Amino acid sequence: MLKTILMMYVTLFPAILSGIFNMIWCKTGILKPLKKPMDFGKCLSDGKRIFGDNKTWKGFIGYLVLNTFFSIVWGCVSSAASIDHLNFFYINHENTFIYNVLIGLLIGLGYALFELPNSFLKRRLDITPGKTTSGFWKWFFVFLDQADSVFGCALVVWIFYDLGILLYLLYVLVGAFTHIILNVLLYLAKLRKNPF
Repeated sequence: MLKTILMMYVTLFPAILSGIFNMIWCKTGILKPLKKPMDFGKCLSDGKRIFGDNKTWKGFIGYLVLNTFFSIVWGCVSSAASIDHLNFFYINHENTFIYNVLIGLLIGLGYALFELPNSFLKRRLDITPGKTTSGFWKWFFVFLDQADSVFGCALVVWIFYDLGILLYLLYVLVGAFTHIILNVLLYLAKLRKNPF
């Protein structure tokens, strides 16, 4: 079990790094025109925003670029350190530059796209972007806020290695727990407005 969890971290280490660096990237003044909402400020017939202001093109592109960059670098590190056997992506496929570019782009897409349904649902429930609610829904959204991107990233892993449903769900739980710890650390570093 410990080796499996270690492999989960080794496999998605580039996604963890890109999540952290994407927060920093989004706070910089670089390429300000990209800091436009992905829903272009549009509302549905219910008068509510589709995703809200926090889902921007800058963040979306950041996930793609940073995941690709870190996947390439991590592929080189994995090869040099002879730890390819601990990476689910390299069990059935060779660690190559082109393969790592593909993985990076797909992980970036999985990370960014799987955050959108959560934002869509929260707008329907009138939950302020970047905030949570109270009661049962609070803990549901605390978990979902941490797990949404992991659902997407673990699904990309499953495309290249047959995880099976139980290992996939374990990936989501471990990823959500890791996300909570990182968010608290980012909050303490003043890179997040709230820990959850």
